This record gives sequence, structure tokens and C-alpha cells, in this order.
Amino acid sequence: MPFAALGLSPALAQACATLGFAQPTPVQSATLPAALAGRDVLASAQTGSGKTLAFGLPLLQRLQMAATPALLAPKTAPRGVGSLVLAPTRELAQQVRAVLAELAHAAGLRVRIVTAVGGVSINPQMMALRGGCDVLVATPGRLLDLAQHNAIQLHTVGLLVLDEADRLLDLGFAAELQDVLQLLPRQRQTVLTSATFPTEVENLANSLLRDPVRVQVQAAQAAPVTIVQRAIRVDAKARTQLLRTLIEREQWGRALVFVATQYAAEHVASKLFQAGVRAAPFHGELSQGARQAVLEDFKDQRLDVVVTTDLAARGIDILKLPVVVNYDLPRSTTDYTHRIGRTGRAGEAGLAVNFVTADALAHWKLIEKRQGMALALEEVADFAPTEVVVPVVMPTGPNNGGVKGKRPSKKDKLRAAGLLPPLPQ
Repeated sequence: MPFAALGLSPALAQACATLGFAQPTPVQSATLPAALAGRDVLASAQTGSGKTLAFGLPLLQRLQMAATPALLAPKTAPRGVGSLVLAPTRELAQQVRAVLAELAHAAGLRVRIVTAVGGVSINPQMMALRGGCDVLVATPGRLLDLAQHNAIQLHTVGLLVLDEADRLLDLGFAAELQDVLQLLPRQRQTVLTSATFPTEVENLANSLLRDPVRVQVQAAQAAPVTIVQRAIRVDAKARTQLLRTLIEREQWGRALVFVATQYAAEHVASKLFQAGVRAAPFHGELSQGARQAVLEDFKDQRLDVVVTTDLAARGIDILKLPVVVNYDLPRSTTDYTHRIGRTGRAGEAGLAVNFVTADALAHWKLIEKRQGMALALEEVADFAPTEVVVPVVMPTGPNNGGVKGKRPSKKDKLRAAGLLPPLPQ
């Protein structure tokens, strides 16, 4: 079904075609009619499924309908905000802004879009908001900073979008969200998107949305067929050298490497750089300018490797990224899907490589089971593992970690699965 058949205006439908969006994705087909009709929407779909267009197109059509016929430029009150998009990370906010601006330009709409994120000076953002804006794309913390400086008026917001709501809550923005909601008018349209729906997101949706249209696009847990997945047994201390060897031997070109901590991102990137690999870290403690510079250098192929935390697992679109490496395995199957989904996008071929250490073997088996896959554990020449997998024995006796009789507790089960460290002896 074409975009025009879903109720999209001719100008925006043509903009989609111009930008290469020939047909709506499932989440767009299900969301657009309700959102265009002004209904609240609760949309559940994975990252990369097209959620930005699903809320972005109705947002722009709302502006188009309110625009003056001569200029297609809606008027905004001083410091007033027409539509507000809240995003969990600076990178996602910048990406959403870029998509909206590109669509508006292709449709001939003169729309004032401002991005407000932390990590950079607040003064230019305050200056940009003096005349108000049609669309503000912001992270919660910086939005509240602007409100405290009286740089914005949020009582004018007619459409609120919470993008990646699960990540907003995962990153500890629950309190900030409640503060933001106190500044918004009760009468508004609200669109909430999320890749997953834990209890916290359900509660947030129930408190925010009025008679919402629920859209749930069931995404397969398995990776797209365009992604080749590999699992390599390796000792923990040999992972960096193995990574360097694979980069050179298999001529990967570029690789996005996921690690568990900010320290690991710095450490691994530094080791690779010292070995002659154009590598850089990417994590939440870097300034916004440094993070943007790393992404631009990576996209423009001035960097070969970016070593990152899960900050880059969602909302970052790098065209034709050939390889993703799980240097440290992700915490959950959902995180695994998001991580490897950075490659193999838009039908391109991709490779996802997983380093499996002895300590992480049980966790890898759990990921395999929940992904519905079974990969052969490879060993690379000169990197045969020597670390022994130590089976976890359920504790017994008085210091049994909470086991009542013979029934293991939840923590005991996690220890047995390798997801928690064993009890001290």
C-alpha cells in the first residue's frame, strides 16, 4: 500500500518517494492512519523498523495543515514549541532532527526544527529558541535546563512524542519525564514508541495516553538473513589481539565493537590505536562535540574501529557498516538484537562476531537459546583458548545464598546460568 493511501498529503508522499521510501514499513502502515487522525498511539516495534517516519510524517502533516498557504510556514509564539520529541540520547535526537529536516525540505515545508541536547553550551540553544520553534527534539535533562532558564514555553505543545521510551526509562529519566509532563498542556496528542514494553513503560503509557491505538509489530528475535553471525571461543586476555588480527586478516574495513564499560571502551580503543588501527572510543562520558566527531569520522571512513558501550546500540544509523563485534556479550537477547542490528541494514550484507570467553559461555548458550539459533564455536589459529569452563555448583549448607531446602532462589538460578558471580568461598 503506498503512503498516499494511508492519508498522507501528496507533498509528503512525494517527499517519501524522493528520499527512497517507496513503500511504508509495517509499523508505518499501522501507525500513520491513527496518528494522522489525531489519535494517541502506542507503537511497539524494534529499532530500525521505521518508527521515526511513523511519528515524523504525521508531525509534519500537522504543521503543513496549520501553515499559511503562501509560505507553508506556521507561526509560533515567542519561545513557544509546537511539537516536542523526547529522545533518550543525544545521537538519537540529532538523527531524528536530520530525518525531519530532510523530509520537510523534500516536501517544500519551511519548518523551524531545533535540537536541544546536553554536553554542549546551552547558550546557542537558548538563542535558537527565542522566536519559538515548530519542532523541538530534545533530551529530557537539557529540556528541563531550558525551562528553568525560561527559554521555552511548553504550554503550546500540541504533539508530544516519546521516542524509545524503554531507553528513556533505562537511562534513569523517569523523574525528569514527570517534571517535563507537568509543563505540558493536558489537551495534546501523544505518541509513544518503544522497542520493548516492560512494566515501567506500560505504566507510563497508561498514565499518558488517552484511548490509544495500540500498534504492535512483532519482530522476530532472530537476526535478519543479511547478517552472518559467528561465535569465537577466546581467552579474555587475548580478545584485543584477536580483534586486531581479524581486522587485518579478514580486511573488515570498518567495525563497531561493543564492550561492557566505558573503561573498556577507552582501554581497547587505546590498545588498537597503539597497534596502528584507526580506532576511537565512544561512550556517555565524552562531550557532545567529541561524540559527534567520532561518529562523523567513522561514517566518513576516517576511523576503522569505534569501541562503544550500549550507547550506540540504538538510534545510530551508519550506512554500509560491514561488521559488528561483541567483544563483551550483551546482557540480554534484546540488547543482542539491537547491537547486531547496526550492520546488515537496508538489505546490505553484514557480519556479527561474538567473542565467547570461558566465563561467558553459559550466558552465550542462553542468548543462543532465546535467539533460536545454534552457532558452531570457532577457534582461530594462534588463539586457541586455554581457560577452562568451571561448572557452577549450587551451594549447600548454612551459607547457601538463600536456598530454602533444595529449592534454588532466583539469584542461585542466575549464578547457575553464569549471569551472576559465584558466592565467595
